[in-house]
Amino acid sequence: MKKVAIIGVGHVGSTTAYTLISKNIIDELVLFDPNVDLIHAEINDLLDGQMEQNHQVKIIDSNLSELADTDIIIFSAGDISLVKGNPDRFAELNLTKKIVEEWAPKIIATNFSGIILNITNPCDVVTQYLQELTGLPKERVIGTGTSLDTSRMKHAVSVHLGVHPSAISGYVIGEHGESQFVAWSTVRVAGCPITDLLTAQALNQLDIAARNGGWVTFQGKGYTSYGIAIQAAKITQAILNDNHLIVPITHYHPDEKCYVGDPAKVTKYGLDESYPLKLSKSEKEKWIHTIKTIHSMYSAI
Repeated sequence: MKKVAIIGVGHVGSTTAYTLISKNIIDELVLFDPNVDLIHAEINDLLDGQMEQNHQVKIIDSNLSELADTDIIIFSAGDISLVKGNPDRFAELNLTKKIVEEWAPKIIATNFSGIILNITNPCDVVTQYLQELTGLPKERVIGTGTSLDTSRMKHAVSVHLGVHPSAISGYVIGEHGESQFVAWSTVRVAGCPITDLLTAQALNQLDIAARNGGWVTFQGKGYTSYGIAIQAAKITQAILNDNHLIVPITHYHPDEKCYVGDPAKVTKYGLDESYPLKLSKSEKEKWIHTIKTIHSMYSAI
């Protein structure tokens, strides 16, 4: 039985729940949120939403004892409205650090031995805080990191070049936030280096488009949900199926002494292996900057 719990069932948590169910990734789902009425409403709606599926997911009301045999906790608690008028995910930290402090002892008390996948922002900092407060092995506490940012980069490039996103490979790395950057030296279009296809000016405009992708959505609807939900579902599926997916997640880097996003292999054990990229000189400078940014943010806790 593949069992997942979601802590925080707002826009992101509920969309992630529906994605996991509709893609037949899980067998059991446990939902947690301080809003009891919301939990009951989401359970009812999710049950209605799977009536035409052959595979029926068992949806379980909030019960901490259920975490004892849960495979993955998806941590998606927060309040996206806190970043309104302030285009920086760091604005959420005052609230989200308190939520981590509330939940870490509860998770420990259940003898949870699975994997935590964090979505909550600021993603890199909160993931590290979750690991430190729960005491779980670092390889079993990871975050969605720059997986969504990489997807946004591929979206921007595919639109600009008029090609399907599947033809594009490469990564956005660093903080899931303002100091992230596209490692253009890694980006290929049908195997051809994108630096051979586009000028530096064009690449800079695409970098801005990828970075601003989330804010375009946020300004129009007040939150983002579909993009991050599909990334969380993809990573969850990779863990549950042990399919050795390489994806840019936030994970602990011993040399940097912090969590930060870049390519890594995920398995049923969580983080299996990191794949550091060979960066250009300018990209190395950006990497140093994003590491300093994450350290500065973490010190604010």
